[in-house]
Amino acid sequence: MLSRRKMLTGGAGIAAAAALAACSGNDSSGKSTWTAGGSSAGPEGGGGDGGGAATPAKLTITPAADSKDVAPTSPVTVAIEGGTLTSVTVAAGSKNLDGKLADDKHNWTSTGTLSYGQTYTVTVSGTDAGGKDVSQTSSFTTLKPASVASITFQANPMLALKNGGTYGVGQPVIVFFNKAVKNQDAAEQAMKVTASPAVEGKWHWVSNQSAHWRPEKYWAKGTTVKVSVNLLGVDLGGGVYGGGNSSANFSIGPARIAIADSNTHQMQCFIDGQMVKQIPISMGKGGTTTGSKGETIDFFTRSGVHVLMTKEPVTTMSSASYGITDKNNPNFYEEKIKLACRISLAGEYVHLADWNIPSQGKANTSHGCINVAPANAQWFYDTFDTGDVVEVRNTPKQLPLTDGIGDWNVPWGQW
Repeated sequence: MLSRRKMLTGGAGIAAAAALAACSGNDSSGKSTWTAGGSSAGPEGGGGDGGGAATPAKLTITPAADSKDVAPTSPVTVAIEGGTLTSVTVAAGSKNLDGKLADDKHNWTSTGTLSYGQTYTVTVSGTDAGGKDVSQTSSFTTLKPASVASITFQANPMLALKNGGTYGVGQPVIVFFNKAVKNQDAAEQAMKVTASPAVEGKWHWVSNQSAHWRPEKYWAKGTTVKVSVNLLGVDLGGGVYGGGNSSANFSIGPARIAIADSNTHQMQCFIDGQMVKQIPISMGKGGTTTGSKGETIDFFTRSGVHVLMTKEPVTTMSSASYGITDKNNPNFYEEKIKLACRISLAGEYVHLADWNIPSQGKANTSHGCINVAPANAQWFYDTFDTGDVVEVRNTPKQLPLTDGIGDWNVPWGQW
């Protein structure tokens, strides 16, 4: 038969084990919960008076303690039941994460963004229903990618998009990634284009780093365009994750479209559908030569839709830029050219060519650019701008998609 003393000792052991089991745990939702206080009065009892049990305060912290690979988009939350919160800090080193305590002091929610590859410590203080202090500390670690990608918005490969700027009706939306993107579907889901008036459009990957969005037809004059890219935490494939969120907007100006015809040697310039000027021109003379590395170089202006990329009051043009370096080659040149409007990466321009006035309107004698007389060059330079369209017709070579902005030469069904 057990003695009374042994029975009391055994009962106390059972109660202590029960209280310990109720102190902490991780539930299936990834939250850590702690019950502060216990079932008895005294220093560890949560504020009892010896005559009855106080209701313990329950703290819940998300992400759970010791969580790994937490996404930077994950919110950090702290909740208390049976008490109130007095302070919450979430810190990685000396940097605190911003957050807000609810008016009833029962919840705290982060408002800042977590960083990659950091260990965050969550420190919580509060009081239980009896006014006793409660506290808890836990930590978690965020995802550490092999590489982090950032983006820039471009007007074209040579020019950044000016936020709030105005562009021509041929201007596509361009998002350029500084890392190769393998998971392009995930990237597209994180990129959104909103236009007013609304218009349907699609993304097309010009390279594994450059995504272009355009409508089926040129933009309507006056359209406003906003592009939002919410890449933070997005798995772009190959260990690369998106590094942040960005947005930009621009407007579409008047519809300025120039049509340069190799057969007529004329360039008709339209503004909002009305032809306002016809300019005599001389285009690429055709034919081929051999470059310094044995490559074949031709002198045709490329047919198709070009989009004006940059305007330069004076620029140096040299045949060496595309492979003709021998000064004895009759096609070698290096000259300073005025009023140059670039329409391709390969070096096609609409530019002043006072030396070639006799051929303008009559014959194609240039190395591939569109030559115009001084007064016409000045008018074009002053009137046309980035994103405006120069369509070249009736030459045997087509402008490739990647030579500047060749977007509009891709049939809509293939875009």
